[in-house]
Amino acid sequence: MDQILSLVVPIVVILVVIIVFLSFVPLGLWISAVSAGVKVSIFSLVGMRLRRVRADKIIRPLIKAQKAGMNVNANQLESHLLSGGRVDNVVDALIAAHRANLDLSFERAAAIDLAGRNVFEAVRMSVTPKIIETPWISAVAIDGIEVKVIAKVTVRANLGRLVGGAGEETIIARVGEGIVTTVGSSQSHKSVLENPDLISRTVLAKGLDNGTAFEILSIDIADVDIGRNIGAHLQIQQAEADKQIAQAKAEERRATAIAKEQEMRAEVERMKAKVVEAEAEVPMAMADALRSGNLGVMDYYRMQNVQADTSMKNNIGSTDLNGLLRQKDDKPNDKQ
Repeated sequence: MDQILSLVVPIVVILVVIIVFLSFVPLGLWISAVSAGVKVSIFSLVGMRLRRVRADKIIRPLIKAQKAGMNVNANQLESHLLSGGRVDNVVDALIAAHRANLDLSFERAAAIDLAGRNVFEAVRMSVTPKIIETPWISAVAIDGIEVKVIAKVTVRANLGRLVGGAGEETIIARVGEGIVTTVGSSQSHKSVLENPDLISRTVLAKGLDNGTAFEILSIDIADVDIGRNIGAHLQIQQAEADKQIAQAKAEERRATAIAKEQEMRAEVERMKAKVVEAEAEVPMAMADALRSGNLGVMDYYRMQNVQADTSMKNNIGSTDLNGLLRQKDDKPNDKQ
């Protein structure tokens, strides 16, 4: 029994040691690296495990880089991975740049990746330019006609300005600004329709890619359309505004005239009241004159007769005038 235990215990210890060793050392990954000619020690893999770094995310991109002839070591890849970068994407970008004879170092590729940009797509865009199509851009010529333009901008990624450079939105905004400026300085919309390439040449000469992550290769006008007559629309609005101002002034004058008329009527009413008041004082004055002897009875009768004669003459004159007017209206027209 003791002999059996003496044999079993060492075997168990050896098995435990092997299991613990394999749990810390990815033996299969180490064998793959060695067979691919990548020099990596077992202690390096154990250190990655202790630093909680997945060894396959370092070893596999390292094998790919070594096979492509890239001068990259495991420490660089591990440092980039610990910084939150995408190691596999960076290695793919370095390989693509190396194949296309582009000057891209690991440090620059890592910086582009950590900046949040897709470095592999940037390398592909440097090799194969990208076309950015702008939306409809509205501009107004000097003659007041609206011109709508769609432009296609061919750009290539500038690896040297990817970190800190502006994106596609800035390119579209600058191209739109250049189109608006060029169309706005044209005397007529017809000149824009006749020479749409004038827009692309003028805009391209402005150097719109300064400070951006791209290099503008060409600007092509894809479509040109005529919009509204902005000048006529503005004139109509101005005429409507002038009309409203004139109406307001006329209403103000009308209100002033009505106020003056009402004031004159009030004045007439006041004068009538004074006349009535004065007429009411006449009998009293005559009575006082009779009592004081300043006016005799015969004088009063003669005055009454004069008033009666004057009233009769006024009535007769008014009757004759009305008759003459009626005769004139009833008389047939000679021209008829």
